[in-house]
Amino acid sequence: MADRTSPSRKADAAPARSWWGWGDPGRALPDAECAALGALVPGAADTALPVPSIAFLELPPVRVSAPRTLAHLVSGDPADRAGHTYGKAFRDVVRALNGDLAAAPDLVAFPREERDVVDLLDWAAGADIAVIPYGAGSSVVGGVEYRAGAHAGVCSMDLSGMDRVLETDRVSRTARIQAGALGPGLEAQLRPHGLTLRHFPQSFEFSTLGGWLATRAGGHYATLHTHIDDLTASLRVVTPAGVSESLRLPGSGAGPSPDRLFLGSEGTLGIITEAWMRLQDRPVHKASASVLFDRFPAAVDAVRAIAQSGLHPANCRLLDPGEAALSGVAAEGRSVLVLGVESAHHPVEGRLAELVALARDHGGSPAAGSPASGGSAVGAWRSTFLRMPYVRDGLARMSVISETFETACTWDRFPELYEAVRRDVGAAVRAATGAKALINCRFTHVYPDGPAPYFTVIAPGRRGSEVAMWDEIKAAAMRTLGEHRATVTHHHAVGRDHRPGYDRQRPEPFAEVLRAAKRTLDPAGVLNPGVLFDAAG
Repeated sequence: MADRTSPSRKADAAPARSWWGWGDPGRALPDAECAALGALVPGAADTALPVPSIAFLELPPVRVSAPRTLAHLVSGDPADRAGHTYGKAFRDVVRALNGDLAAAPDLVAFPREERDVVDLLDWAAGADIAVIPYGAGSSVVGGVEYRAGAHAGVCSMDLSGMDRVLETDRVSRTARIQAGALGPGLEAQLRPHGLTLRHFPQSFEFSTLGGWLATRAGGHYATLHTHIDDLTASLRVVTPAGVSESLRLPGSGAGPSPDRLFLGSEGTLGIITEAWMRLQDRPVHKASASVLFDRFPAAVDAVRAIAQSGLHPANCRLLDPGEAALSGVAAEGRSVLVLGVESAHHPVEGRLAELVALARDHGGSPAAGSPASGGSAVGAWRSTFLRMPYVRDGLARMSVISETFETACTWDRFPELYEAVRRDVGAAVRAATGAKALINCRFTHVYPDGPAPYFTVIAPGRRGSEVAMWDEIKAAAMRTLGEHRATVTHHHAVGRDHRPGYDRQRPEPFAEVLRAAKRTLDPAGVLNPGVLFDAAG
């Protein structure tokens, strides 16, 4: 039976969010810790960039106003405008720290129900106002920043007021959930039913279901159900041309999937307002282990064997020697494989033992802190993983360039890609900054036919030139991925920053299909212009 949750039921209170950087402002690194980080990077600035006060920011004047019937949904408050100007990429953080908010939206809309979304889109289309759908602003690819420059005004549409689990079908293990639900609030509403979506991207605290769907986010599972696509049963999407709602089905072969049109569309074809999501019983059996390797190629071979074994670990993260050392989970020169298994129904220790045995077959040795000694290496990696965005912001305040990019390729191509990134992106960093880069890699997800490598690049920048340097490094990374037939992104979306790489990767006939869909669904061209493609070609 389906349980229709009361419309008045709300999720846990949304956490405070930094207007300029990542996450909870209370967890941002203090000046002294920023300086200590900078001291570890030769050539970093001597002092941390100060965080500007919103009261002293120079925002562009508001050019448009909402009609009286919509005024209660719309804000022109400087704090709202500043907080909705950028996402959380390095270049976004640096520009915010420098008080550069030239791209600030004129207004921020806060719809409370789907009817509000319809009315706001009707107004925007008629008034030539660009609408930038906004979940929680965790985009790291320019997905929520207006760059088109041709509209009469810009309105950021914040869906956070639409955050309820509306209906739960315990029999089918699905739930109808509003798109503005943040990760913690979504899980809190599912917990009384004994269910979980179990989609935990690094941004879990500060991202929404709608954002995950619009960007095809990668989540908790390193194998099998790696993307939010795998958990989606149906979508409801508001477009300027009407509402699209697909049937909730376990599977279908009835032509092209309507959901696939909107998954990953990044708000340029419509605004996702609700989705039926596939759930699971909450896991009660969990086990984890970490395995050390003296040789990174042997570790890669071990992960390939695991990915092709059919054992489907929930966690299968491989850290190369640099990443392992940076995370504090292994001595210099050793790679670390972090494994985790879980189940709601049966013990998992046997499956973990099989996985560790596969790793042993390729030269791995279980680390101190694996199951028998409490998993300390696994815990250390997790703590570092969750804290890393705050560290990135601290480095940005010291004018240290910190870039991450993720991709996926087939197993046969990975060794060459790995070396090419270290060589070619390293050369681009030296050309841009005059310094040697620290370039590390980890696998976030793995498949039978290939891994999803995630690269981290750290180098000192020149104060005042950080954005230009970052742009050069990003362009080099995109070129290298394209040259080695790796995807421009595995789970961070395209946005505007990855557009050049996506333009090269995407077949041109498919680009024409997207433009045709845009003309049909958004004839006035107001929805998130510039992401994925240019409507005019």
